[in-house]
Amino acid sequence: MNREDELSRKADPGIRRNLGILYQEESSKGLTHPFFILILNAVREEAEARGYDVTLIHHPLDGTEESLAGHARRIGLDGLCLICTAFSHPQIQELMHSGLPCVTVDHVFKGMPAVLSDNETGVRKLVEYAISRGHRRIAFVHGHNNSLVTRTRISQFRNTMAYHELPVPEDYLREGRYHDIGNTRKIVTELLRLPEPPTCILLPDDMCYFGAQEAARDCGLRIPQDISFAGYDGIPLTQTLTPRLTTIRQNCEKMGKVAAERLTDLIEHPDTASRKPTIYPVELVEGETVAGAAPSRISTGLPSTE
Repeated sequence: MNREDELSRKADPGIRRNLGILYQEESSKGLTHPFFILILNAVREEAEARGYDVTLIHHPLDGTEESLAGHARRIGLDGLCLICTAFSHPQIQELMHSGLPCVTVDHVFKGMPAVLSDNETGVRKLVEYAISRGHRRIAFVHGHNNSLVTRTRISQFRNTMAYHELPVPEDYLREGRYHDIGNTRKIVTELLRLPEPPTCILLPDDMCYFGAQEAARDCGLRIPQDISFAGYDGIPLTQTLTPRLTTIRQNCEKMGKVAAERLTDLIEHPDTASRKPTIYPVELVEGETVAGAAPSRISTGLPSTE
């Protein structure tokens, strides 16, 4: 689309606008990712309610001559919502400086609107909940250490443990992969077979609880009597399992709705639209997977025999 066509579309209120959603999730789970699909759907519903068509974009960031920004303009997008993508990639960086209105979810670019969950508070709540239940040896299996979300969670985990004067052994902080059940099973099994295993393990997200359950069974341990787990996201699926997962619930629907609101406002009112990040509070969901740590488990690391 050339500049004249673009100006014509903006000047004619009868021309329906088109909002793009860029979604490139590293684990290749696509639209099956239960957390981001809730955000995607909320973006779509709010955009359509505001009179926008919605186009899902999956543009290769490597191996193509056409840039992502060029592709977006060629297919007539008025703006893009970026969800779960490689934000540090040169193609994304170019897009963010192309002048095309953009809003990001769970990532902040300087001068660009963003919608995020309060990850610092979320991790702090999980750690302090585990501590309040008597746990002192707490491990953290986090996601890819290449995103703002992961870096924020790792930093807050370390800070909260330090505040409570609890050590974080090197073996207790492990890089996993979001939404990867098999990888989580392997890492949790390794943690449980340490000479002094943790009594509570924080997982990258709720879906990884399936892998953690398998690892506990492999080691002959009961949840939560012998080993405790906590997740992150608050997806409905893991609230139907037994035992029900303790987790942090993020407001996916609100995040998606506001992302669409911020983007349409930026498209329609570029001179006055706010570019400040919007951060949403999270909620601790007390499930059934974090038991009180028995004294024997705290002092020796051995599973309780009760």
